[in-house]
Amino acid sequence: MTAAAERTFLFVLGSTRTDGNTEQLARRAAEQLPEGSRREWVRLTDLPLPDFEDLRHTGDGRFPEPAGNARRLLDATLGATDVVIASPLYWYSLSTPAKLYLDHWSAWLEAPELAFKDRMGGKTLWGVTALAEEDRTVADPLAGALRHTAAYMDMRWGGLLLGNGSAPGQVQSDHQALAEAKSFFA
Repeated sequence: MTAAAERTFLFVLGSTRTDGNTEQLARRAAEQLPEGSRREWVRLTDLPLPDFEDLRHTGDGRFPEPAGNARRLLDATLGATDVVIASPLYWYSLSTPAKLYLDHWSAWLEAPELAFKDRMGGKTLWGVTALAEEDRTVADPLAGALRHTAAYMDMRWGGLLLGNGSAPGQVQSDHQALAEAKSFFA
């Protein structure tokens, strides 16, 4: 494991709402990161990605070189030691922007010159989500998607921080989530 001073956390904000409950919970957890840890925040709605088209079995099977927002996200992803997917729970899974970001990983995996899987191996993938129910098991599909992604990419799975909140700011009254945020990245 790299020293705290060498860690770079990429917070990928997958909500369509600015400063929503998921983002608030992620920022609360980030406050606890060790001194010297770098933090980069990217809001996927500010860096829209093109629709993903699976080209693996068509034509020459090559994806276009990542450009624009895709290149920016690729570079930020590869530059991080820790990738935090902060996505509200939408229909028991990831938000559309967060899922699209992960779909683009499929294209990056197919570009041998990127060595994406090799370069992602050993990093840590984390999840943060807010849900609108007391039953935390409804987030199991989201947790499973991220956990399996980490395993496939030979990344460590850091875990999922869950908070309850539907109305704006509601997560601030979820005392269990706020307590868990204090040690989430420990």
